[in-house]
Amino acid sequence: MKIYLALPNYQNNLRNFGFSDPDFTDGGSDRLVDAIVAWGDEKAIERRIREHLAAGATQVAIQALPRREGENKPDLELLEALAPTSLHW
Repeated sequence: MKIYLALPNYQNNLRNFGFSDPDFTDGGSDRLVDAIVAWGDEKAIERRIREHLAAGATQVAIQALPRREGENKPDLELLEALAPTSLHW
């Protein structure tokens, strides 16, 4: 998150949702990370996707992050598990 939270365009957008400078430091405040990152096991992430759809989203973009800190590749297994056919849109 550190890379994105340092970018002015991301900060400006998040400010529109009530976040401020302290939320952008040290990798993001817990409040900010919990608001913008669906994290946990596959079921928890699927719930967050469904929450977005229930709130009126017609599309949900998923960017898979590495499973563990220090890894540099996205969790492709998770992406496959969350493919639209498995969520039964």
